[in-house]
This record gives sequence, C-alpha cells and structure tokens, in this order.
Amino acid sequence: MIHYYVSFANPLTFYLQVQLQLAVPAGATEPLELQLPAWRPGRYELQNFGQKIQRVEAFDADSNEALPLQKLTKDRWQIDGAAGCTVRVQYNFYAHQMDAGGSWLDETQLYLNGIQCFMYAEGRRAEPCQLHLALPADWQIACGMKEVEKHVLAADSFDQLVDSPLIASPTLQHAAYEAGGLPFHVWVQGAEARPNWPVIVRDFKAFSEEQLRLFGGFPAQDYHFLNQILPYKHYHGVEHLNSTVVTLGPAELLMTEALYKEFLGVSCHELFHVWNIKAIRPAEMQPYDYTRENYFRTCFVAEGITTYYGEYLLARAGVRSARQYFDELNTVLRKHYDDHGRYNLSVADASMDLWLDGYKPGVPDRKVSVYHKGALVALLLDLHIRQRHNHQRSLDDVMRRLWQEFGQTGIGYTEADYRRIVEDVAGEDMRWYFDGHIYGTQELETALDEALRTVGCALMVQASGSASEGLFGFRTVVKNERTEVTDIYPDSPAARSLTVDDQIVAVNGRRVDMNLQSLLSTGQPAYDISVFRQDRLLTVSLQAEPGRRFWSKITVDQRPDATPAEQASFRQWLNQAF
Repeated sequence: MIHYYVSFANPLTFYLQVQLQLAVPAGATEPLELQLPAWRPGRYELQNFGQKIQRVEAFDADSNEALPLQKLTKDRWQIDGAAGCTVRVQYNFYAHQMDAGGSWLDETQLYLNGIQCFMYAEGRRAEPCQLHLALPADWQIACGMKEVEKHVLAADSFDQLVDSPLIASPTLQHAAYEAGGLPFHVWVQGAEARPNWPVIVRDFKAFSEEQLRLFGGFPAQDYHFLNQILPYKHYHGVEHLNSTVVTLGPAELLMTEALYKEFLGVSCHELFHVWNIKAIRPAEMQPYDYTRENYFRTCFVAEGITTYYGEYLLARAGVRSARQYFDELNTVLRKHYDDHGRYNLSVADASMDLWLDGYKPGVPDRKVSVYHKGALVALLLDLHIRQRHNHQRSLDDVMRRLWQEFGQTGIGYTEADYRRIVEDVAGEDMRWYFDGHIYGTQELETALDEALRTVGCALMVQASGSASEGLFGFRTVVKNERTEVTDIYPDSPAARSLTVDDQIVAVNGRRVDMNLQSLLSTGQPAYDISVFRQDRLLTVSLQAEPGRRFWSKITVDQRPDATPAEQASFRQWLNQAF
C-alpha cells in the first residue's frame, strides 16, 4: 500500500506539507520515477500543477538518510538508490485556489483536490492508497472516499485518490437523502450559508431519482455533493467518481431565485457526469494519461449532452417550470449566437481545441463552444428521435446504450461507437446530423426550429433594441468613462469602419458620454464617428444598410397556434402541461 500524509504548520501561509511513502522492491533495477499530474479530468487543458510545489526532498524512511533526487521535467522526478528502501518523499504545496478544481487552506478549513498535489510512482497507479490527514480532532471530513480510521481515507488506486476531493472543517453542514435505494449526501461549507434543507433535499432527491430512472443503474455506491458556498459572487462545478465540488456565491443569496437556480443547475449537471464522462468515458481516456493532452473529439457528448440534460431534467423532474427551463435554454442560445466562431469551427474540432484555448475567450470569431452548441445539437437530436418514433425512443435511449455497452463494462467508446448507437436508436442514416452539425458548420436555426415545432414551440427572432448593435453591428463597454468597442459583427457596417479597442469619443461632433445609442438613433443616412485608435484621433463614417439587422435575439417559446397533437408531444417531452 502507498501512503500519503498531509499536514499544515501555519495555515496563514497557505502551504501544506505533503509526504508520499512507499516500499521499493529490493530487486528493482530501474530508478524510482515520480510524476505529478499536469492536468485534471474535467478540465481539458494543461494546468501544470508543478508551479505550486516547493522544496522536493527524498529520504530512506528507515534511516532518514537523503536519497539522490533529480528533476527530469517540470513535473517528474527520479530517485536513485531506492531499491530495497521504504522511500519518503516530502514537499510543500501551495493551497490557495478557491474554485471547484482547486485547493484551499486557511484557519477554518482544508479543501483539497489531490490531483493538484499528489505524485504517483511510475507503474504503480493501480495500487491501493491511504491518505492520512493531520487535522484538529473536531474537524469533520466530507469526501467520496471511505474514512477507515479517524482522519484516514482509503482509495483502491491513485486514480480514485485524486478523483475524490475533500473538505475538512469543524463547521460542515450536512443533509442526506435516499434515491433509488442509494445514499446521497449534501455538504455545505461556508459560515454565511443558510441552506433551506427541506427545499434542497426535496429538489435534489427529485432530479437524482429522474436520472436514476433514465439510466437504470448507478456507477457508485453513494454520492457526495461538496459545496463551497462563498461570501462573494462565484460559480463553478467539477465532476468526480462519486462526488462533485461546487463553488457558489454570494452565500447570503443561496436560497434566492437567481442563485438557487444556479445551484440546482450545476448540481444536476455534475450528477449526470457520474455516468457521462466518469463511467461512459472516451476510448482516448482509458486510462488517463496525466502527463500530456488527452485529445478526444467527443466532448460534445461529454459536455454538450450533459449541459442539455442538466437543465432539461430539472423540468422533467418537476423541480423547475417549463418557463424557467426556457429561460435557461435561451441563455444557451444567446451565448451560442453571440459568437460567430460557429461558422468557422465544428463542435467536434472544438472538442480538440479545448486543449488549445477552449476555456478562454480567444481571438474573435474563431471557435464554437462544446457546451453551448453541444447542448443545442443534443436538443435537436432528442426532439428528432422523439418525433420520428412518437416519443417511444429518445436521447435517453442513446445514453442508456452508452451506459450499458461502455459505462458498465469499463470499455472506452469511440466516435464511431457513438454514431452507431445514435443511428440504431434513430433507425435511420443520420448523415445530415453528423456531417452538417457535428463535423460541419451548417447553420442550426432551420433544423432546430423544425424540431421545436413538433412540440408546439419555435425559435423566435427579435431585433436588437441597441442602435450600435442592431443597425451597425458593434458592441461597446464603458470603462473608466471611456466607451470602447468590444465586438464587431462580421461583414457589418462597423466591420468596415471600426476595430476592437477603438475608443469612441464623438458622433457627428457630439461628445459620447453614456449617450451613444441616442446619438446613433437620429435616422441620418450616415454618421461621422470620432475615435482614438492606438492613441491617434481619427474620424470614420458609419452607414446603416437598409434591410439588414445584426445581433438579433433568438429565443425558444411556446407557439400560441400549437395543435393538440403538438401540445401532447410537449407534455411527453417535458413532462409538464403545455
């Protein structure tokens, strides 16, 4: 067994003391090599956790003599002369990142994502591990791993160890419920948090049971929602083997409509991931390679389908109303249609580019979101299958097949596997869907509108009320009383006159001071725009183009002329009255 020890001398420094102890066989002929992960599952970019490691040392644990240690790469170390020794490696780790994938230490708690700070011995990831935590006696631990002794957690392997985050503190709040005969735990850390436990348990139980009905089984024996409810505005969630971490705030607003809907949405989303990415895993990640990028083209399945179900199942379970669901769906539509990268990169290629710049805004109009477009193509697929089979089949059947063939067997699925199952469930050649909307950049509006009409809904298009956006195709933000251009619609009047970062100072000789829209709404055929560009003053001309509008608002709504059959179809899809 491999042992990990975590302690802290002064939480005000944010440094943890970490030790790794393992026995090396006497017959070992190769040096011992230790690897620190460079990324974490759930966020597909290199994060280089070695930046947080201080002062690595190696010793013979029995004699306490130092062993020769050499750093091979930014996150790999070699120890010579370890054969026949019990090796102790010790170092400090800087725990000062409060988000759902981070670690945090202060006087009130220890929050730890082991993927950031635990090294593994090359070739020994499958061995069982124990994590020993030096904590005050009154601190409780919330974690998906089992506590085998006071403040000692056990994992079957390194992968389970680093996929089981923990929160330890004396002030953890806790509630439990049962769904499908399995125990679920909701943990809350945060002095300012005032959870309404009856409401939370009622709603969490409802969406948990809906997911269990969908899949007909669960990958784990229990489940833990670990919530950091923070005193400031925040939103983040990360999935794990039998748990999730959610960081959310501000705490005082937890039970208000605006923040509670975020709490429900992210929690339902992360629970769905227990099947879709933790158990139903792409072949490229069987097993994880923690040293480099793990490229896979199916993140539109892992994240896109999960984003769709995360909000949809809340409505289907009766936790949220149809109107509340459409509000969230419209947010996804707005984010998708705000970005013209949808014409330049397919959602499959965007899956690869997560490792490049998928979590950053990036250069204008380059890429599409696997989350937003992925959710919309999932909605399209679900409605198409439902319409074709009169709701006797749906995307649920695709997910169940993936769970049965791959999640329950531990075999990784390929792009071809996913396409095969979709076409089996749909009962047709789905070339139009995959070539056009997954591997291509075909516009989505027509197909999505047609699918929505089968359930009595439609895509609604509303012109922008902003003159700069709707008439000329540019957006601005006011920073320190400066009006700066932030976005430009391709091939719009603004695209031929303005550039991002231009500071607009006057329109037709009138100073711009929180009055840009009114100055551009006088109906003139052209406007002279004075801007500072690279600290040089120049004047450009803007002219609206008759019949063209930009950045229209696209939303989903129920149609007043929906037929009785379409209204019935709506009820079968959303499990709510039309």
